[in-house]
Amino acid sequence: MGGLSKNKLRQALIKIFRIRSWKIALILILLGFLAATLLRFDHIEMARLREAVLAADQADDDEQTIAALNELRNFTLSHIIFNTVEDNGVQRIVFGTGPFYLENQYLRKAREAVAKAQEEVERHTSNPNGNIYKKVSDICDTQGKRYGWRYPDTRYINCWVNELNAYPSIDNMDVYGSANLPSTELFRYEFSSPYWYPCASGIVILICLILTIALIIRFIIWLVIRIAMLMVGHSDKK
Repeated sequence: MGGLSKNKLRQALIKIFRIRSWKIALILILLGFLAATLLRFDHIEMARLREAVLAADQADDDEQTIAALNELRNFTLSHIIFNTVEDNGVQRIVFGTGPFYLENQYLRKAREAVAKAQEEVERHTSNPNGNIYKKVSDICDTQGKRYGWRYPDTRYINCWVNELNAYPSIDNMDVYGSANLPSTELFRYEFSSPYWYPCASGIVILICLILTIALIIRFIIWLVIRIAMLMVGHSDKK
């Protein structure tokens, strides 16, 4: 039974080897286009799932955000995701989603930390203007949404400082400095994909690689035979 399987494999390899090189090259070109198309589809799906994560974060739905993150991670780990990201103004190639942040989740946590700091400050501060930190927060948050500012943007912090300075009756206390703000790295995500995986695009890429190797071997064999024939012809002339 084993011998029969070996014979079938040998016969299949012989048939493949007898295929003309130009036919193999044509098949390789077509499969190359197919591989590129499948990789593009995988990238589009990854981008859609990543947008779903950001949309859930924007909606302040932590449960849906976690579910969307899990779906994105599982898809990325089981597909070849070819991606380009910008790093300090330089485009670089990565396999995976590239880094992204749950900005809304971070801002919620940061606001909670600032609110606690405000309460602590108000316990030790007597101010005839009332809760000025809430007033300043309302002003700067409104401007931040309008101009795209958010902590730790310098313009956002300067807004706080300028608005606090408008109330000279109190000491200028650094609310943000006293707040225990969470690290932005806790809200940074990046999922890496394998360099190769047996998905649709991975199988087509593997076939392309095999065909490329076959063409290279054929070229080497042709080159060796050509050199041998030249050497034989040169010897006959002598």
